[in-house]
Amino acid sequence: MTEPARNGSSVSFRRSVRARILLIALLPLLILLPLLLATAVQNWSARFDEVLIAKVHSELTIAQQHLEGLAKNRTSGIEALAGSVRFQQNNGPDLPEFLVEERRALGLDFLYFLSSVPDAGSGPEGQRWPVVRAALSGQPSSAIDLFSAEDLTAISPDLAARARLPLIATRAAVPTDKQAETRGMIVHVAVPAPGGALVGGVLLNRNLGFIDEMNDLVYPADSLTGGNQGTATLFLEDVRISTNVRLFEDVRALGTRVSAAVRAQVLERGEVWLDRAFVVNDWYVSAYEPIIDSYGNRVGMLYVGFLEARFTEAKRRTLYLIGLMFGAVLLVSIPVLLRWGRSIFKPLERMDGVIRAVEEGDLTARVRLGSDANEIARVAGHLDTLLDQVQERERRLRDWAEELESRVAERTSDLEQANRQLDMTTRQLIVSEKLAAIGEITAGVAHEINNPLAVIQGNLDVIHDELGSRAPEWRTEFSLIQEQIQAIHILVSKLLRFARPEEYADAGTGQDPNTIIRETMPLVHHVLVGGGIKVSLECRATALVKINPTELQQVLVNLVINAAQAMPSGGSLVIASAEVETPAGRMVEISVTDSGTGMSPEVLQRIFDPFFTTKRAEGTGLGLSISRNLAARAGGDLSATSTPGQGSRFTLRLPVLVA
Repeated sequence: MTEPARNGSSVSFRRSVRARILLIALLPLLILLPLLLATAVQNWSARFDEVLIAKVHSELTIAQQHLEGLAKNRTSGIEALAGSVRFQQNNGPDLPEFLVEERRALGLDFLYFLSSVPDAGSGPEGQRWPVVRAALSGQPSSAIDLFSAEDLTAISPDLAARARLPLIATRAAVPTDKQAETRGMIVHVAVPAPGGALVGGVLLNRNLGFIDEMNDLVYPADSLTGGNQGTATLFLEDVRISTNVRLFEDVRALGTRVSAAVRAQVLERGEVWLDRAFVVNDWYVSAYEPIIDSYGNRVGMLYVGFLEARFTEAKRRTLYLIGLMFGAVLLVSIPVLLRWGRSIFKPLERMDGVIRAVEEGDLTARVRLGSDANEIARVAGHLDTLLDQVQERERRLRDWAEELESRVAERTSDLEQANRQLDMTTRQLIVSEKLAAIGEITAGVAHEINNPLAVIQGNLDVIHDELGSRAPEWRTEFSLIQEQIQAIHILVSKLLRFARPEEYADAGTGQDPNTIIRETMPLVHHVLVGGGIKVSLECRATALVKINPTELQQVLVNLVINAAQAMPSGGSLVIASAEVETPAGRMVEISVTDSGTGMSPEVLQRIFDPFFTTKRAEGTGLGLSISRNLAARAGGDLSATSTPGQGSRFTLRLPVLVA
């Protein structure tokens, strides 16, 4: 009884004035304020992330301008050289040596002169590069181009060796079978010169001075909070060829590759990446943009970024501080609000406790607040008065209820007993009426058959006498007619025995059940063969039973036909006999088991009722009723079990004949 009380108390609290007052007092603190705070924190966090993305975006712009500045500076230097007097003075056999010295002075990795006259000192590059063709047409040009290993070797074997980078397996990168990157990313510059063009370039592979200069420009000292460090990287396609990202403390991540997600967005779709990204071994706030070569193809990426962890930790500390401050506000304000409301809660709680006690059966519980002159005290006094009246009325009602309950119980018991007797009598009456009708019908049928049969027998005797000496010629025909008349006599006798069993009571003689089972099979052979039913006989009984063989055969025929009708698509039928020990003594058990459609529990409960049938116009509903009657008359019984969809089993038990 305690659990319902607790549940009732919980529901009462949720609906009480106390709960509502508490809700009104604490709603701003516990619901509205957290919602406002959560909204503000969410907006702040989103703005914080937007600021980080905007920061890295502006840093990417600076890095991109620095890369463009490298190409412009080299273009300006080569243009100045092409227009100088020194170039014109050395534009002869000594030109290659002159260009080597100037290459070093200009900070180039290669510099050569390309004549505008075909096959006249065309140089290692020829005129296949767009920047070279532009210079030969009179326009200085610069671009980022990819040189193959063969192109680099043609310029200088040392340049090809510098460009080669072994690839390092990288987490989240696109799988590849490639072992090394042998191509070089070149800042490719060509300017017009007298008689042709000057072509120069800077190899960006392993160009750590350039990338560190870019990183110092983008991320000056102390530009990031918490000692965070920025990083910058040049990619040849998705391979880091120049970077200050560390694989280990003193090992740069050259040869590592960008993640598959970044590659897909930047290299494949040509979009700028502005988001967090996994860089080598940690998460960075990152910015990537594609690098376009002189042919208009995306050949690499420029990257800047900084570690996300420091900013994430700062954000976490800020949120933690906000949570602590909110908790402190709650700890201070809630006790104050509860203390102010206690003067209202206490009397209300006492009244609530009294009501719960009364609900649990304690009618003596009272509030008794005293003489406080306030609304709650007056309500408590009225409640005590009302409870006094309720207690007195409840005592009277309990006395009346006990007396009424006693009378009702007595009348109910009598009515239940009368209903049971009426139900039993009704059932017996229905069965008796059905059996009586069967008896009347059967007796009438037998009487109507006996009269014509007597006339046939008499005329048969007259014909036999009239034939005289010729009668032996017709012996076979007379015998057949006599046998059929005898069969009709036996059938009529069985009908009369069923209709009036008391007039034909017969103890019977011992019969071999196995023999009767085998003799029955030819009678139902056409039914089984036509239905495609496979029959198995398992006759193991050795004792004799006390029953009329024709009656046993009638029961078996009925059971077999019912089983065949339960298997319209064919199946298997097992007829078995065995000896069993039962509380009633030793018996022979004959079972008929089919693999048919089975019966529901409702049908199984009524199958032995007279006239009950599931075959509609195809059956009378008397077969199983008569079979059980025959079994009972022999001292046995007939029962059935069935599972819908799995078949049925009928079990006939007959007492063993004791010698």
